Amino acid sequence: MTPREQHNVLTAAAVLSQLERHGMTGAYATSAAEALAQLQAFLQPGKTVSFGGSMTLEEIGFFSAAEASGCTLIDRRTAQTEEERQQIYQQAFGADVFFMSANAITLDGKLVNVDGNGNRLAMLLFGPKKVVVVAGMNKVCRDEAAAIERIHRIAAPVNAIRLGRDTPCAHTGVCGDCHSPDCICAQTVITRHCKPEGRIHVILVGEDLGY
Repeated sequence: MTPREQHNVLTAAAVLSQLERHGMTGAYATSAAEALAQLQAFLQPGKTVSFGGSMTLEEIGFFSAAEASGCTLIDRRTAQTEEERQQIYQQAFGADVFFMSANAITLDGKLVNVDGNGNRLAMLLFGPKKVVVVAGMNKVCRDEAAAIERIHRIAAPVNAIRLGRDTPCAHTGVCGDCHSPDCICAQTVITRHCKPEGRIHVILVGEDLGY
């Protein structure tokens, strides 16, 4: 085990301990492949599953696994119109399992997320019976302030560029604290405790994943 790998293991153990104190369950995966193997336990035939927009899920191969699992997949990617997209978002509230990533996770066990439309965070807060959060160790931050700073400095500008949004950060790479119609930083949610207990399961992955 390299020093970096050992550091990831030690840091993840500390974070997972704090998450468990806050009513969440969690596990560590050394790699994207191991994380996907852990996800298989939640992709059981007959289950209804959905997901939030996530490069992390794409990078670990979640979508192919979900399609092959025998689950009923509520898939936002199939929407042809904005009306269909909104209908799919509504259907996802009834999912057995909702998969997503987090924009940041603090050392003291808080999930920090910023969203544009808010559908991803709505599912995190209420609706699906189980929420599974997959996040690379690159998203672990010292505290809430560092988490917000990371999101505004890295996650939001890169995602705005990826999504083709007309925001200041998409043009400059730097957060402009904007209220642009294309703003993807409309809602900020800090999850400091899980209710009901155990509803949120966090998989920390010993790789850099997503933004």
